[in-house]
Amino acid sequence: MNETWTFFLGYFALFLVIGLTVYFFWRRQGVHKEMDRGSSGGSDLLRDLTSAARAGKIDPVVGREEEIKRLVHIISRRTKNNPLLIGEPGVGKTAIVEGLAKRIVDGDVPHSMKDKRILELNLSDLISGTKYRGDFEQRLRQVTSELERSPRSTILFIDEIHMLEQTKGTEGALSASDILKPALARGDLPIIGATTWQEYEKFIRTDPALDRRLQPMYIAEPTPEVAAVVLHGVKKLYEAFHNVTIEDAALEAAVRLSQKLKKRYLPDKAIDIIDEACAKVAVEATEPHRTHFGVLHQAANIAKIRCAGKEPCVTVQDVEAVIEEWKALAKVEQ
Repeated sequence: MNETWTFFLGYFALFLVIGLTVYFFWRRQGVHKEMDRGSSGGSDLLRDLTSAARAGKIDPVVGREEEIKRLVHIISRRTKNNPLLIGEPGVGKTAIVEGLAKRIVDGDVPHSMKDKRILELNLSDLISGTKYRGDFEQRLRQVTSELERSPRSTILFIDEIHMLEQTKGTEGALSASDILKPALARGDLPIIGATTWQEYEKFIRTDPALDRRLQPMYIAEPTPEVAAVVLHGVKKLYEAFHNVTIEDAALEAAVRLSQKLKKRYLPDKAIDIIDEACAKVAVEATEPHRTHFGVLHQAANIAKIRCAGKEPCVTVQDVEAVIEEWKALAKVEQ
């Protein structure tokens, strides 16, 4: 009996050791895979805006000619040539940078900028892709070192650039901005940043070493007149995407009625209204027997209306219906 019990314990101990060995081996392999993922090259974190513009993947930028011109002036300076676009969310900061990328592709820039390309760094992906201490700094260093291999030929665009300062204290004493400062000081890596006034005051102005290397450029909310020009500029894109026709009066109504949405800014909020109105009309045109979310509203039969062509027509009534839905949702959220 004792020999049987001893035999059993021996095999149990053997299988236990083998099991623990396999477990720790695969756990270690998993850790290495995660670390490799965190320290992978930076190319997957960068979006080439000039290539996107060349491929026609950037929407037309209208009504921002003066801002793009000022952007070119700052980048062309000998010193402090890193523009920082400061403005509220939705006023078109990213669109201005995309407009510059399109001008580079079209050759409508000074000779010194003709061969440049603009790469957008996705900070959210950069941060979310890190798990272990030091991963964030290592990935950012790899991004900057890759870009510095071709100095002055690349412009790095960082939206929500204040997030660089927010990393301080979470990944150790060194923040992401500390990694970028040497490249900014040497002038090897021109940067375009974008942020809001609130975030600028809280995170960037409080870091004099970073602030003095950036040239603030205020981006104001466009006037309703300019916002209307923007909507007319993107009208065909939304018509083609939704297979509808948009009345000019609907564009004007989107700008006018969007003023009721106090917590959002032009032109973004007016574009969103048009986009949703187009989606509503397109869906109702394909399913005319159904009501919108089961609710019968006064514009339920608008999808049957046709403009001069065959496509369903987006009218002022559709825009008003979207506004009412948004206002009702805002009351619920309050």
